Amino acid sequence: MGISGISDYYLNTMTNTASSKKSEALANTLSSSDMSKATDTEMLEACQTFEAYLVEQMLKGMEKTIPKDEEDEENDYLTQFGDMLYTSVAEQIAENGELGLAQQLYESMKRN
Repeated sequence: MGISGISDYYLNTMTNTASSKKSEALANTLSSSDMSKATDTEMLEACQTFEAYLVEQMLKGMEKTIPKDEEDEENDYLTQFGDMLYTSVAEQIAENGELGLAQQLYESMKRN
């Protein structure tokens, strides 16, 4: 296994570990928190975090559906930093309220 193979393995392992840690942290936050005592800001932030995570997972899933030709060269930067790109885009979508999912969840939580 060459250097490239080792770095790809390391990158994939770190990415999968980071993604699972992120989902576990989100699940722990939502399950351990007593939202009845949470402030409006805390509830909205939790909803935005969930929306960002959902959008990030959708973007990663969409990337896997893109057919790749053997002739196409892989973009090394996208290979190395693609996850950071998807995380950043997902956070911006959630912060700007472009989907509105966080707002709907927030309003639902507030009613309950």
